[in-house]
Amino acid sequence: MAKIGFIGMGNMGHAMLRGALKVFDKSEIIFSDANEDRMKKVSAETGVEYVLSNAECANEAKYVVLAVKPQFFESVIQNIVNIVTPQHVVITIAAGITRAYLQKALGPEIRIVRAMPNTPALLGEGMTGIVYDRNALNFEEQDTIKKLFNAIGKAKKVEENLMNTVTCASGSSPAYVYMFIEALADSVVKYGMPRAEAYEYVAQTVMGAAKMVLETKAHPGILKDMVCSPGGTTIAAVEALEAYGFRNAVMKATDACYEKAKSMEG
Repeated sequence: MAKIGFIGMGNMGHAMLRGALKVFDKSEIIFSDANEDRMKKVSAETGVEYVLSNAECANEAKYVVLAVKPQFFESVIQNIVNIVTPQHVVITIAAGITRAYLQKALGPEIRIVRAMPNTPALLGEGMTGIVYDRNALNFEEQDTIKKLFNAIGKAKKVEENLMNTVTCASGSSPAYVYMFIEALADSVVKYGMPRAEAYEYVAQTVMGAAKMVLETKAHPGILKDMVCSPGGTTIAAVEALEAYGFRNAVMKATDACYEKAKSMEG
């Protein structure tokens, strides 16, 4: 019997499976997907075995990761509702799928973990918020959950009432960062920098600036001030960002993201 079963091999399911291989043996992992060609490709790449049905995947694993989009949850639940038992730990990584929704669908005795990873997990640099009831999982089970998500980046336990906020902070926000990188690169291409070099300069700068925040633990405002020499180029640029509503645009994006996440909750 496998330890971890992944239902769904889209980008996030594939990223989690590859991460899991860093901390678990391939014999402890199994997966299923609606696309058999996709399963064959992933299996050839990773050496992990696949099964032809979601029910078999759930039956063969203790930890069942539902790595499918919200619109496919109803059919997946129908596949596994008669398979999962109180000995299973069911993990959802889909936006808007609450533990209450899954417990209603699968049974109140089923142990549910809700997680929100993000796409940098594809490179092992993800950020994941995790929700579970400590009283429902023993120490070994909690450790397995932490190992699984730490294998794709960083993970922190949060209360479920903050999961929509996690979606705003890390789940959806990589898209905004990519937009910033694209916009800043476009702006320097305008002044003659080749596009490939522009992306490299800007992306490395974003990565370095983020690392400064994480490793120095300094307030972002202090780090910003360190770059802003009196009467210099940076403070002139910061003034323009403020004038054109940079901070307000980010906050409004978060408001829109939060309200959408809230409306999707099942």
